[in-house]
Amino acid sequence: MKLKVKDMDISTGDIQIIILNEKDAHDLDLHPMDRLVLTLRGKQTIAILDIAESKKAVPPGRAGLFEETLHALSAKDGDTIKIGIADKPESVAYIRKKMDGGHLSPKELATITQDITQNKLTDVELTSFVVASYTRGMNMHEIAALTKAMAKSGDRLTFGKYPLVDVHSIGGVAGNRTTMLIVPLLVAAGCTVPKTSSRAITSPAGTADTMEILCPVSLPTQKLKKIINDVGGFIIWGGSVNLAPADDKIIRIEHPLSIDAEGQMLASIMAKKASVGATHLLMEIPLGPGTKVKDKRQAKHLAKHFAELGNLLGIKVKTITTDGSQPIGSGIGPILEARDVIWALKSDPRAPSDLIDKSLQMTGTLLEFCGKAVRGKGRALAKQLLTSGAAYGAMVRIVEAQGGKMPKTDDLLPAKMAYTLRAHKTGKIKDIPNALITKVARLAGAPIDPDAGIFLHTHCSCPIKKGEPIITIYARSSHKLDNAVKQLKRMGGISVR
Repeated sequence: MKLKVKDMDISTGDIQIIILNEKDAHDLDLHPMDRLVLTLRGKQTIAILDIAESKKAVPPGRAGLFEETLHALSAKDGDTIKIGIADKPESVAYIRKKMDGGHLSPKELATITQDITQNKLTDVELTSFVVASYTRGMNMHEIAALTKAMAKSGDRLTFGKYPLVDVHSIGGVAGNRTTMLIVPLLVAAGCTVPKTSSRAITSPAGTADTMEILCPVSLPTQKLKKIINDVGGFIIWGGSVNLAPADDKIIRIEHPLSIDAEGQMLASIMAKKASVGATHLLMEIPLGPGTKVKDKRQAKHLAKHFAELGNLLGIKVKTITTDGSQPIGSGIGPILEARDVIWALKSDPRAPSDLIDKSLQMTGTLLEFCGKAVRGKGRALAKQLLTSGAAYGAMVRIVEAQGGKMPKTDDLLPAKMAYTLRAHKTGKIKDIPNALITKVARLAGAPIDPDAGIFLHTHCSCPIKKGEPIITIYARSSHKLDNAVKQLKRMGGISVR
């Protein structure tokens, strides 16, 4: 059947949807959630069917397409598309096998990954795979096969450089904008660093959100290759390049379920590192309340698996554990975190010492690991690159190569509405929970409002006098500020002992 396109002006964020009038659906014996093959000018995609009960929504003879479906076909309103019924994907049987507790072969996992990438699975089927992998678990053979399949599911960046150095944190710590110090430090040392980073999902800012304060983070592949040749490194949003796209779709399912299956986490991280051609990878595993890894035993277990996967992919992996018991840095939220980074790169006295210390330690470890520094001298080299201004110069070149301009820190101002929590007595800060800071900063508007967030005036175990500031919350509106303050109080605030 051929139908004229109606642009619905609706986006799902990922799923490809087509809406047919109930008359057309009845004539074709179609039902909600059926898969349809759509064809236009040689392009083909698969979309999931919804049915309109009124002519007002979608009249007979029209096919209502959501933005994702329009994009996949390069279609516009009024185009004529051909629709047909798609066969049930082969991978559905393999998903059922996993649900029953079976082990999947490399071929079966490759088929599932391919079907995910090509949008052949419904949300129900994809969710079933994610949940089955979580509840039934995956052995190392399955994880390795899934990693390789994910890496092959999208583009692969090749730069012809050695070593290609990368760094990744498991996450869970508010602030922690170490990547934006480590990358220019490594570039200043002569390393090649193709860094792809994430946007915030549940945090007040991802590295990509903070980097975007300084420059664009969505760039074409050819531009990235030029930046690597000219500058030596970049920091971009991973979602802007087609690296391991199956992984992005799995993450979209995991997020609302608060699922972080170990096998899929390992495959997710390592597939993206393989996609950029990394040869040396430093994995940071923060430990502490609210982080993803609870103790050293679990960290050791993960480190072993990262090393095994790295060996299979030709990536040398070194894993370190760090203190994740409290936020790192002073600023929480894109603009405030960007200001921290620039202060640190310029050795400004206002720079947070914990952010600098952690970044120098991690950079030093990487410099020794990839052969740019002799054993025991990496941190000293990193510090020299920072204090000499070499790292700041490298960051300026990266920012300008990506189409931005390094701002003055005095121009990086937080939102105007503010509330300051002050110490109710003299003593020491007992704790500053990551979960509290994250929740409050997001309610204040971060990262959607880049100037919203929190400034930490102090950290755990630091002495404080009655009436001195502990944190200041910034928001664009009184409504958002009120919500953030109420949440701060609901979660118990920050105590002084």
